[in-house]
Amino acid sequence: MATEAVWKTDATVLADRICALLTVVRSAEASIGALLVEIESRGVMELFGYRSVARLLEHLADIPKSAAETMVKRARALHPGHHLDSAPAVAPLTAAAAAEGRLSDPMIDTIVGALTQIPASHREDAEQHLLGLAEDAGHKQVAALGARIVAHLDPDGPEPDSTEPVTPSRELSLRRRRTGVWELHGRFDDETGTRASALLDALAERRTSTGEGADLRSPLERYGDAFSDAIDLALNSPALPMQAGERAHVMVAVHLNDLKSGVGEATLGDTGAMSAAEARIHACDAMIIPAVLGEKSEPLNLGRLRRLISAGLRRALYLRDRGCAFPGCHRPPRHCQGHHIQHWSEGGRTDLHNLVLMCAHHHRLLHRSGWEVRIAADGLPEFLPPAFLDKERKPRRNNLHDPLPFAA
Repeated sequence: MATEAVWKTDATVLADRICALLTVVRSAEASIGALLVEIESRGVMELFGYRSVARLLEHLADIPKSAAETMVKRARALHPGHHLDSAPAVAPLTAAAAAEGRLSDPMIDTIVGALTQIPASHREDAEQHLLGLAEDAGHKQVAALGARIVAHLDPDGPEPDSTEPVTPSRELSLRRRRTGVWELHGRFDDETGTRASALLDALAERRTSTGEGADLRSPLERYGDAFSDAIDLALNSPALPMQAGERAHVMVAVHLNDLKSGVGEATLGDTGAMSAAEARIHACDAMIIPAVLGEKSEPLNLGRLRRLISAGLRRALYLRDRGCAFPGCHRPPRHCQGHHIQHWSEGGRTDLHNLVLMCAHHHRLLHRSGWEVRIAADGLPEFLPPAFLDKERKPRRNNLHDPLPFAA
């Protein structure tokens, strides 16, 4: 108990010392502000040869330009200039309290921000009320009081803007590096950014554990995967504009033997590359068209008519699987691709009994792990886990989508 009492005493002493030092610092900042306004009134160019007081302060105090400009702006609001044409101070009472070290910079900015919205004839009374609350409350409460005062003095609010809405500013660049990594940079208006954030937030949720282990992706990795899923959603949209009479797609060239074995490399688009194993994944249903080459690199098959799932067949898949069929996955149909149970490259047919609906993540998992999928006797897909997860390899199903009570 004695030790605790000593600790509390030491803590109180330390807190008192911090408060005393803060008072000194704040008082000094207020004095600097008054000097800055005086220098500006007398002419900073004539006195020091600088174009602005902010530039002078930036060099004297060795602080960033933005911080110097903020200090000068605050000083102008607190202290009147000495010229006849100088604007009066917005918050002279606040300046006196600041000189005594009683107000923090955020509190000063809050009071000044509220007073600039109040007519000059009411500012003195409003400033007294704001300062009175500032003695015992934080700057958020003071800001709320300022908003109430403004609303009371101008209940109708500002006049509506009758001008035409400004065209949103949107910029985007997508560049491929020699390493094969693509870099994306962009700037968007607030509405576009908000909609993009809502979409990526929904797609970047951590996956529920379904026998494949916990989702250990970092936030950056999850949002990267979410962006890839968003691209798949856009490519699967029936409203996607046509290019040269066809839906947007990318062509990948791969040798037939590599496509069958999954070993080797394929050429993606004009300059890119991907593994043959990845090409096998996209040969199911993605908007990547495999150009299968023979021994002499001659085109054997473009595969478009044979492998792509028709709109009617896709609707039948939606009705049967109701989303990603992998056990425990909640992704809806619009986030999914059609997977050939018997691979298209091995002669698998593009019909309902050889197809299953899967999201991009579980589609890749199925191609790269020991999981297997089959259509059960009732016409619904079921998955066999690898032996290291379940030695008996008992079939598992996804019961999250509430499938229709009939076999397809």
